This record gives sequence, C-alpha cells and structure tokens, in this order.
Amino acid sequence: MAIFGQGQSQIDYRLLAKGLIAPVQHAGRVIMEIYQSDPSLEIKADGSPVTRADHAAEAILLPEIATLAPSIQIISEENATSHSLAPSQDFFLVDPLDGTKEFIKARGDGAFTVNIGLIKNGQPVMGIVFAPALDRLFFGSLGNGAFEISGGICRQIRVRMPPADGPVAVASASHRDAQTNLWLEKRGITNTVAIGSSLKFCLIAAGEADLYPRYGPTMEWDTAAGDAVLRAAGGRVTAEDGQPFFYGKAGYRNHPFFAAGGA
Repeated sequence: MAIFGQGQSQIDYRLLAKGLIAPVQHAGRVIMEIYQSDPSLEIKADGSPVTRADHAAEAILLPEIATLAPSIQIISEENATSHSLAPSQDFFLVDPLDGTKEFIKARGDGAFTVNIGLIKNGQPVMGIVFAPALDRLFFGSLGNGAFEISGGICRQIRVRMPPADGPVAVASASHRDAQTNLWLEKRGITNTVAIGSSLKFCLIAAGEADLYPRYGPTMEWDTAAGDAVLRAAGGRVTAEDGQPFFYGKAGYRNHPFFAAGGA
C-alpha cells in the first residue's frame, strides 16, 4: 500500500491509518489470547510492569509499521534502545499494550489498548487505538476526522459540547492523584469516569466525556495515539499552562496536560 502522495514526501494519513487497522487488530487478538490464558507480569529494570502480551504485540506491529513507512523512525515502549534516539521530524510512538495494570487484573474492565501514533513537527497527526476486550477501535488523522469501528460497523465520531448538568471528566483508574482531585474540586466537577489507558482520550473524542486533566506521570507513547484521535475529532490537548502540547521531549516523558472536547 502506497502511503505517500506526490513526490513521495507527503504521507497520506488516511491510507496509513487504514493500513494499520489489520495489524493492530491482529495484535489485539494475540493480546486477548494471552489475557484469557496467562496475563502474568514481569518487572522491567525501570520498575514498570511488562507481560508476554506486550512483547507479542510489539513483534507484530513494528515490522508492519516498517513495511508501510520504512523511512520513518519508530519509538516503542518495549524497545528500550529507541528511547535514546533523538526524535526526527516524523516519528511513530508505539505502545503495544497500554494499561498493563488493567490487563493483569483478574476481573478488570478490559481498559487496555494497542496504541500507534504518528508525530510530525512535534504534533500528533495520526493515531489508532484498539481496545480488544471492548471491541472498540478508534482512529483519526489530521484533516480526515476521527472514526470508531465496533461490531464491524465504522462510524465517524466527534467531541460534544458539555451537557447542561455539567461536564464529565475522565481520570486514571490506577494513577489518580491529589492534584487531579483538587483540580476537579476547584471547578465543582463531580461527575467522573475512572478508566485506564488511552481510552480516556477516546471517550472524549466519541462524545462520551468532556475533560481529562492529567498530573501523574505518563510517557509519550501512552498519549500520542489517543491525542491524535481526539484532535481529529475536534478536541484539544494543551500543556498545564495552556500552551501547545508537543512531542519529542527529553526522554519522551510527558509533563502535566489537559485534554478537552467542545468549548
């Protein structure tokens, strides 16, 4: 599949997202096989958890991405060597299994995802997020809108205006902190949904929630794909001070950010 336009320099984001759907769904099926049989974990050198599903999904995704876009750099969570690379103008951020803590819960809500995001000049321009346990796949790209595939049906999604009875905020299921609670309290926001992984961005993109304040630590591969979907759906993500939220930061580590849907 040719994902480049005229002159072989401009990426066709719509075709790229379309080409990634099958590999992401394949990775999701493998993740579910492990989830239903042996979701046990190991601890990496940095203290974070990892499972066989992380490695199995990455082994599927990276070759497929490289085939579709061989000239574009790939930064992946489970490829530690890539973390020391300086970001190029265009680069992928890949999290083969986002929400590992949700994945290993004996009776969790299935809020774990496969994430692939494409960054151009520091901004997310294409993203695909798949929650295999929930059969919800979200994708979107700059200039092409955002979509959800569920039950074999594809529909366009868009952010909503907050409801009259107040906005709904999404927060981390495993990492909610005092700063987040204080932020919500100061604004009188009492209606919250706790959910893991990049699904927080996607619920806003799909018009099921409105706000996502994040103070706890995240890495860029945690957020790039969902961020791209949200922006394609008409939402926005900013730094804590309201300035643009960029990618390619030192160590690919995020600072606090704020995601929102309609005004």
